[in-house]
Amino acid sequence: MKKPPYPEYPEIASEEILLRRIKPEELSEILIISFYDGKQAKNEAEAAVMLHRIENDYLNGESIHWGIEERNSGKIVGTCGYYRGFKDAAGELGCILPPAYRGKGYMTQALSLAVAFGFNTIGLQKVFAVTSQKNFRMITLLERLNFRKTKEEGEEVHFEILRKGFIQH
Repeated sequence: MKKPPYPEYPEIASEEILLRRIKPEELSEILIISFYDGKQAKNEAEAAVMLHRIENDYLNGESIHWGIEERNSGKIVGTCGYYRGFKDAAGELGCILPPAYRGKGYMTQALSLAVAFGFNTIGLQKVFAVTSQKNFRMITLLERLNFRKTKEEGEEVHFEILRKGFIQH
């Protein structure tokens, strides 16, 4: 398995989006979607601390976090990445997309690119995601990407996709 950090921060592109490193000067643009350990940043200072922690996690081989750039505008429209380490060749995928950018296919592309990166570059055997049972859009998206539901626990629903079951969209 080839965990982060890499000689160059990975960038992955489709026709419409680019997954790339978030720059500190972009924090004001993404404050609404700045989270770490389930807690949202209340201001730019907190977002800066979170971005620093995310960067340290990457340097320690525990995560990789991308901004989702809309290629036409160059604007960060969301985030996605792997969090909480890569134990047992598995990676937890998470993502956030503000309401204004939902329904445009950005997250479908981003998660597909991220899953392919996990399997093909990191060497993961399993990618999993946890979401709220009320997050119907995310549940639908995960199912469309061939994730299968593995369990329901309180308000959470867990999904996974195995390397052998992955079909890149």
